[in-house]
Amino acid sequence: MSHTPDNTKIGFIGLGIMGTPMVRNLVSAGYAVTAFDLDPARVDQAVENGGSAASSIADAVRGADVVITMVPASPQVEQVVLHEGGVLEHIRSGGLLIDMSSITPQTSVDVAKAAAAKGVDVLDAPVSGGEAGAVEGVLSIMVGGERETFEAALPVLEALGKTIVLCGPHGSGQTVKAANQLIVAVNIEAVAEAVVFLEKSGVDLPAALDVLAGGLAGSTVLNRKKESILAGDFRPGFKIDLHHKDMGIVTDAARNVGATVPAGALLAQLVAALRQQGDGGLDHSALVRGVRRLSGEKVED
Repeated sequence: MSHTPDNTKIGFIGLGIMGTPMVRNLVSAGYAVTAFDLDPARVDQAVENGGSAASSIADAVRGADVVITMVPASPQVEQVVLHEGGVLEHIRSGGLLIDMSSITPQTSVDVAKAAAAKGVDVLDAPVSGGEAGAVEGVLSIMVGGERETFEAALPVLEALGKTIVLCGPHGSGQTVKAANQLIVAVNIEAVAEAVVFLEKSGVDLPAALDVLAGGLAGSTVLNRKKESILAGDFRPGFKIDLHHKDMGIVTDAARNVGATVPAGALLAQLVAALRQQGDGGLDHSALVRGVRRLSGEKVED
């Protein structure tokens, strides 16, 4: 059965930078959404956006046909889904769990096995597009799981994203997300290095970035990040702390399958260094701050 707004109640767990606008878009699409987060202020925001408040995971899951989780990393998914009081303890048999967190592929496989034992369908469905993509409802969603489950979930996913692709069995969505984070990190670092090079060369930086964006060097990263870099505005759309976690997933997963990712290994170290310098709470475009430090510039805290 297709999970359309007229026959589907959604429980949503995790109302951070991404989860809050995602709930708003689900409500706008006509879904009844009950939302939970450890921060009561975020739950209040979900209510202002048209959702219903839950006081616990059990409260969010009870009566839901579909449960969506959007939390930071594998330990939080395990806590929210697998542990006592978690999703699998309360979701109905025949329900659907869509985990949209960015976690290790193995955790997604483990969740799917545990859910199958309780008669619950699962999709791992991490996203790309950052806060802007979540707000605009144009996320790229990479999905792992069974095709029949994917097709039933499409109406829900279409309320959140624009490019929605089944990538393979359980864990495949997370593998593709890891590749995505590798490409994004390398792109941001390349933009950051170009910016510092251009600044030190005395070039008109806005003009230079405009012409670069129109050629082969153009990218979604450059288009999305150039204005905030120019303004020195590193409010997080996606935090360095989270990209640090994701680069660990990239390097570990690549080693497990025998793939060599030398640029990924370098970026993992650069992201880790930036985090140790106190920039973990900034947007990942703050990689430019790391390049400036390496180039001998003083960077304001």
